[in-house]
Amino acid sequence: MSGDWTEQHIPDQHGRVAIVTGANTGLGFETARMLAGRGARVVLAVRDIEKGRRAAARIAGDVTVQALDLTSLDSIRSAAADLRATHPRVDLLINNAGVMYTPKQTTADGFELQFGTNHLGHFALTGLLLDRLLPVPGSRVVTVSSTGHRIRAAIHFDDLQWERSYSRVGAYGQAKLANLLFTYELQRRLAPHGTTVAVAAHPGLSNTELARNTPAALRVPVGWLAPLLTQDAEMGALPTLRAATDPAVTGGQYYGPGNRGEVRGYPKLVASSPASHDQDTQRRLWTVSEELTGVTFPALTAQRADS
Repeated sequence: MSGDWTEQHIPDQHGRVAIVTGANTGLGFETARMLAGRGARVVLAVRDIEKGRRAAARIAGDVTVQALDLTSLDSIRSAAADLRATHPRVDLLINNAGVMYTPKQTTADGFELQFGTNHLGHFALTGLLLDRLLPVPGSRVVTVSSTGHRIRAAIHFDDLQWERSYSRVGAYGQAKLANLLFTYELQRRLAPHGTTVAVAAHPGLSNTELARNTPAALRVPVGWLAPLLTQDAEMGALPTLRAATDPAVTGGQYYGPGNRGEVRGYPKLVASSPASHDQDTQRRLWTVSEELTGVTFPALTAQRADS
């Protein structure tokens, strides 16, 4: 095999259970397809169950579909209960689903849509499934961030839900920065257990449905430039797959495309912004996320209290 990390580098996944959110299309679909192709038992956790079933029918292997709406804490709790009932162990939880640059909207629980879906929804799902991962050596939580975590990105603790004013780009930057802050804090709390690691990845500029809410003024130039700047979803999924399966992964790492600017290319370790490594912000966001979602991580909390 070449030095570039490709689908062929994914180790055998027989006997492993992988849950992939947002897996009916784009990056999530390709992630699920390649994991199933290497033998994993894959769960497509999706909002639209019919689209999920159609996606599952296109994937060869052991694939099931689970209803999951990350904009609703009730749905997240229901999905987690279903998954816990059917899967006594989970090897991979891949927090892939997301929305980008949406007009101002709120989730069923009143959270700004991008922050609520991309961060709070996955925070809650991870907390509710973590005890299925912790006993499994080599298990991983992989959360998909974005280069957008550097663009107008900060955690606005004084207005997390953008109630005073709203910026599509700023709200997306906050959500994607939150994904990284969550990953790094989760890894620090997981480390004493020695079984599960938390890793992040980003797809560069991938040609998927995620960009459907690009502001109107940018749609034409983006459409012209897309063939030159973007890569297909299959390539865009590789950083996530490397984070999920590469035996060299140690946790607390971030994978993205290897070409200049991290826009496209084969996956490699990349750096995230200084803001993403601020431990005070990581801890504060964790506490606020627990308060907003009502989901705690008791096994990890107990471990920190005893340390």
